[in-house]
Amino acid sequence: MRLIGATGENVGVVATREALRMAREADLDLVEVAPNSAPPVCRIMDFGKFLYEREKKEREARKTQTKIEVKEIRLRPKTTGHHRDFKVDDARRWLDHNMKVRVTIRFRGREITYPEIALEDLREIAQSLSDISTVEQAPSIEGRAMSMMLVPSKGGKKKGKEGADGTSEKSESPRDQVSAKPETKE
Repeated sequence: MRLIGATGENVGVVATREALRMAREADLDLVEVAPNSAPPVCRIMDFGKFLYEREKKEREARKTQTKIEVKEIRLRPKTTGHHRDFKVDDARRWLDHNMKVRVTIRFRGREITYPEIALEDLREIAQSLSDISTVEQAPSIEGRAMSMMLVPSKGGKKKGKEGADGTSEKSESPRDQVSAKPETKE
């Protein structure tokens, strides 16, 4: 077997008994690090210390990583604009907290024959959230549902942002906006 010493130097190809003797003299363990190579590679090391340091590195890596949560809003093609605005407000709050949002429109019965209605709804939702999000996955049909994925934009809205006069700026939610379509009676 090819042996790597305790300090990292390459000892060379030695017999198994010789490698075990060297490990015992150094009061360390003989660990096989590459069993599939020819000849197999072994290393003299303190295996308990190696496991401890590896676990410590993994723990540190878990602390620094951020887990992105995916929230979902579900609608139907017949969902009213008022109800949809409540759902969009929820999505806006989640995007402000750096969560991904999946918008799903489920079809029931013959609603599947009119996917353009759902596509238009998804476009309107993406447009209303375009100030704080970007579309990661474009609208697509999967079975009896059409969905898209929104992610927070990098230069997103800051919370508690105040203007020069000391008043806080608040973006207008879709509920606050008045519909520009005049009602016509026929």
